[in-house]
Amino acid sequence: MVDAPAGGGTVSRAELGSWRARLLYGFGSIAFGVKDFGFGTLLLFYYNRVLGLDPWSVSVAIAAMLCFDAVLDPIIGQFSDNLTTRWGRRHPLMYASAVPVAVTFYLLWVPPPGWSDGGKLVYLFVMATIVRFFISLFETPSSAMVAEMTDDYDLRTTFISVRYVFGVAANVLMNAATFAFLLFADKAHPDARLNPAGYGRYALVSAVIMVASILISAAGTHRYIPLLRTPPVRRPPLRQIVREGLATLAHNQFLIVFGASVFAATAIGLAAALSLYFSTYFWGLSNSQVALLGLAGLPAIIVPPFLVWPLSHHLGKKNAALVFYFLCITLGVAPMTLRLLGLFPANGTPLLVALLVGERALSFTLGIGCLILFGSMVADVVEDNAVRTGRRSEGLLFSALAFINKLVSAMGLILAGGVLRLAQQTATGHSPISPRTMAELYLPTLVVLYGIGIVVLSRYRIDRSQHEENVRLLSETQIGL
Repeated sequence: MVDAPAGGGTVSRAELGSWRARLLYGFGSIAFGVKDFGFGTLLLFYYNRVLGLDPWSVSVAIAAMLCFDAVLDPIIGQFSDNLTTRWGRRHPLMYASAVPVAVTFYLLWVPPPGWSDGGKLVYLFVMATIVRFFISLFETPSSAMVAEMTDDYDLRTTFISVRYVFGVAANVLMNAATFAFLLFADKAHPDARLNPAGYGRYALVSAVIMVASILISAAGTHRYIPLLRTPPVRRPPLRQIVREGLATLAHNQFLIVFGASVFAATAIGLAAALSLYFSTYFWGLSNSQVALLGLAGLPAIIVPPFLVWPLSHHLGKKNAALVFYFLCITLGVAPMTLRLLGLFPANGTPLLVALLVGERALSFTLGIGCLILFGSMVADVVEDNAVRTGRRSEGLLFSALAFINKLVSAMGLILAGGVLRLAQQTATGHSPISPRTMAELYLPTLVVLYGIGIVVLSRYRIDRSQHEENVRLLSETQIGL
């Protein structure tokens, strides 16, 4: 692919690998990180503890929304792969998502007053589904660009790392800002976490950040449109599109990454959904301590790329991911297991908070490193699939990966809803939830999810030599180049 004009100047092909390109590509994931914090940490707590809805009912609403997403995401990905405009395949969808996702995200957190519990559940389902649709309309084509911007085995990991850095930074900083500043107490709600008024302020700030990050990323990468791969124009009938899409998703190496990611993402989502409950009822943390615990994720903004790149370079992406995966299990279950055994510091002690902050920092860093590698492996599947089918399907494959990321907030919330219902039924005294029941249900579930993920991931087979051979074959046949 040669240099191309853009906006009156010439964009060099080499610029696609520059830090400017990587930063602009990654910047848009701020919107996903902001959304992910809200859906993963606050949504269940807000509709359950603040609005008073049954946790299992909220989980069922989210499960129904997840089924809807399962159909939508591949459609968006396939549509993006086959879109032909003067702005390329990806950017029109990215621009179109910005304002609607911000507006609907705000409305999700300010439901109309006076509605019944059933009405609130319907409102949750409708608004959250619309938010997910528009975030997919940006995230799927945006993330798919990495396979078009570079085919280098290691550089792809760097691109994905930068994307996760921005997404994690948004998640971590919104977490800290929400509990430290945006949620507030009043006479009727001495615990700021239970004051519904604070969530409106949180939603407004989040909406502004989301629309800004999407537009900056889309406009910043606009100049690279002439350099992105443009497959031959095709107008296949709907039946053929569906058949080709199913064939792509049935690629055995993609199914392995997909399966491993499902279990990892669900485990992470379960932990995120219950984190505020554990902080409040199991560890007895104050609002300021919850904010401090949120800041423990700051190392995950900087550290993962410096761990992921050398490990994946020397061990290969699969083996590096297995290392991260195993360490996530060990760290994730250690504090609560030790508490149940009576071997962890008591609530209210400075040592407890210090240990929790340390565990959170390490676990978050390892978890993000694992997800970075999953994204990079999916990018390598693009060429492997193109060799097999003669089609490049970045959008479709990354739409499936986006669906996995949604499992972080959706499937995790479903499991969390079941755990919370049982914990409420066994509660005694003044606490609305039994902390011990929560922990006893949560720990084995986490181990099983991570354990299955490790077994599945161990069967991945695309290494550096296989990827380089795929790139060579595609260069000879000029598929998508």
